[in-house]
Amino acid sequence: MKVSVLANSLIGSEIIKIGNEVNEMKRKGATIANLTIGDFDSNIYPIPTALKAGIVEAYNQNQTNYPPADGILPLRDTVVQVLKERYNLEYKNNEILVAGGSRPLIYATYLALIDAGDTVVFPAPSWNNNHYSHLTSANVIAVDTDAEHNFMPTAAQLKPHLKGATLLALCSPLNPTGTMFTAESLAEICDAVLEENKSRGADEKPLYMMYDQIYSLLTFGVEHVNPVSLRPEMRDYTVFVDGSSKCLAATGVRVGWGFGPAAIIDKMKALVGHMGAWSPKAEQVAMSKYFADNAELDSFLTSFKAKIQDSLSALYEGFQSLKSAGFAVDAVEPMGAIYLTIKIDYIGKTTPEGQTLKDSADVNFYLIKEAGVALVPLSAFGNEDSMPWFRASVGACTLQDIKDMMPRIKVALEKLK
Repeated sequence: MKVSVLANSLIGSEIIKIGNEVNEMKRKGATIANLTIGDFDSNIYPIPTALKAGIVEAYNQNQTNYPPADGILPLRDTVVQVLKERYNLEYKNNEILVAGGSRPLIYATYLALIDAGDTVVFPAPSWNNNHYSHLTSANVIAVDTDAEHNFMPTAAQLKPHLKGATLLALCSPLNPTGTMFTAESLAEICDAVLEENKSRGADEKPLYMMYDQIYSLLTFGVEHVNPVSLRPEMRDYTVFVDGSSKCLAATGVRVGWGFGPAAIIDKMKALVGHMGAWSPKAEQVAMSKYFADNAELDSFLTSFKAKIQDSLSALYEGFQSLKSAGFAVDAVEPMGAIYLTIKIDYIGKTTPEGQTLKDSADVNFYLIKEAGVALVPLSAFGNEDSMPWFRASVGACTLQDIKDMMPRIKVALEKLK
């Protein structure tokens, strides 16, 4: 059957592929700690009780018709309040766009700003920017980052690629690494963007920044920073992506919000409307009330973050213990989100069956079979297959699951020659 060139050239998600294989093995009886999907097991991490009750109440009140294209006004007003109180950002409700999670907002940002052939710059690793660039026929520049800078891009790494670019896509805390910008490093990047924009004529499209901060309320002793607070001049060039999905373990509730210059947000509103990617109205009604209650939100976040941090810390300490014992592993100390970046430097080693582990994917599937542990190689986020770093997501495992898997990893690595 003939389909479009675009449809025919789509690349599937490597994360979903690994997750599907893990689920198939679990159906056959295997015990596997699944650290692949950036999601939560809702039996381990349920959404807040008050939010759940609010959603049910909204349905009982028949809040089931179409919401406004940009989101219900009470929710946009709540977001205005949240931005002011928690981020010291001043935005009006016509500069807020609510959608069904962050994905439609990211896609709408690309569609609103990118013409075919425009250049998009983003760091490697990063989540899905390669796919959104492909969907918009953009020219891609993926800038390699390094462990020395916690896999966060620096101004020195990005600056050579900004000339003539249309969009710089950044995320902090970063999916897949769980690492974060410092104020100094992000300010330097903002200065590079502002410098580039000063060089452009009035008839030229500026260099915009998409700043994904969906994990900004899930941080562990590290201050979240944003471009507009650091450099107010960035306001005209920055589109933020944010929402409730990650900080409330509410990925299936589908309430995200973006904010930025009103002229861009207005175009994004039309695009989201044509997609039909609105957030369900009942969920918006409940979220507007829940997020407005600071005491309730802070109480949930305190407990929720403590559980996430305990799991991340146990995983980090487990790999540091292996490193101290002489294994070729390492990990970056957790800063935010639900991810740990892990180094397992066993490419080129041979399994007991005589198979050579040629790349990071081979190492991963060896650990799935031998240790019952599933990770995601950073090659799924734009890095080379030869890079021995992996993402571990703790949202679908208990703390005990993580403690139980560390001895299995040790035994599996000891078998490699």
